[in-house]
Amino acid sequence: MIAALTGMGLSAAAGLNAYIPFLIVALLARFTDVLTLPQSYAWIESWWAIGIGAVLLLTEVVVDKIPAIDTLNDGIQTFIRPSMGGLIFAATSAAEQLDNSAWMREHSWIGIVLGVVVSGLVHSGKVVARPAINAGTLGAGAPVVSTLEDGASVGLSLIAIFLPILVILALIALFGLFFWLWRRVRRWRRRRGDPIDGPGSYGDSGASYA
Repeated sequence: MIAALTGMGLSAAAGLNAYIPFLIVALLARFTDVLTLPQSYAWIESWWAIGIGAVLLLTEVVVDKIPAIDTLNDGIQTFIRPSMGGLIFAATSAAEQLDNSAWMREHSWIGIVLGVVVSGLVHSGKVVARPAINAGTLGAGAPVVSTLEDGASVGLSLIAIFLPILVILALIALFGLFFWLWRRVRRWRRRRGDPIDGPGSYGDSGASYA
């Protein structure tokens, strides 16, 4: 149970920023006794993995704060964030300091699937909200919201590892925030005169995603 909560929290954090939970797990596994990753995932704490993760994180932190570029980056991250969520969930679900679950080690695909789903849901919420925030603030909101998302990713990662019982509350708050933003986006699009349902809606190929 504890391992599942940790995996869910880290996967949700990856939905906001793929590289923050990866680096936190890698650094804790390499330099502390907080986490001991299974042998099959020991490469995560290698110097080359940490180095590549650090470079990718720096790139993500910069481009995610530039209006329009952040939307393009979110499109690219559609493949990366859920994949990272699945990886981190599977890697930590059988860590010795958590449940040390032999069942999870033998069925690692379950952790991967759950991680992909949780991370994908969080990423989807971000993708829907960010363009509307950019348009509503003329781009000024991009660096502010991005910084808040990075901070939330760090906080959620640390909660998942050190206080996993609070992950449920954190996820409820996160998805509640996304639901609130989704309602705000719909209201804003309605005031602007954009169709919400039917032709031209989010699901239509001719939709406007300003």
